[in-house]
Amino acid sequence: MQDEDKKKQEESTEEDNVVEFEFNDDGEEDLKKTLKKLRADLKEAQKQKEEYLTGWQKERADFVNYKKEESARQANMSLSLREHMLNRFLTVIDSFDMAFANRELWEKVDESWRKGVEYIHSQMNSIFEEYGVKEVGAVGESFDPASHESIEMLPTDKKEKNHTVALVVQKGYKLGDRVMRPAKVKVYEYQSGGE
Repeated sequence: MQDEDKKKQEESTEEDNVVEFEFNDDGEEDLKKTLKKLRADLKEAQKQKEEYLTGWQKERADFVNYKKEESARQANMSLSLREHMLNRFLTVIDSFDMAFANRELWEKVDESWRKGVEYIHSQMNSIFEEYGVKEVGAVGESFDPASHESIEMLPTDKKEKNHTVALVVQKGYKLGDRVMRPAKVKVYEYQSGGE
């Protein structure tokens, strides 16, 4: 059965390749007309080949671009999921920071309990470091609206402190280049004595 199908296919291909001769008014074969027709057919075939090749190349380029975009989208989604998960732990870190804020009271807590809590805190910080989370906001750095949220302006007579962080009220965090949470800060604002 397959041999018959193959034979029919070959016959069909041979029929497609049969040259049809052109004849002149006398009924004789006109080789010039036949050659002209063959050249026109060849030109048309080359034109189609170019169209198909161009279309194929365009589709291939589109597919490569799609793969790059999909890869970037998946990486972005992975980063967003990681950021969302890590954001959930920021409140835990904030609770530790609040517990440690009053150093005098913290030192009065039973030493073994205090060391255990400090160890848990260091474990949380290690996990954040492992995932590339960095703290944002330190006293003395220049105010950056992309990573700081100003909650109050504090007057200063020192020009070099103008628009620098005076106090960090709540730490901010970055995951890579993305700000997970801006630092809540108080910012110095220069005011000359003569005003």
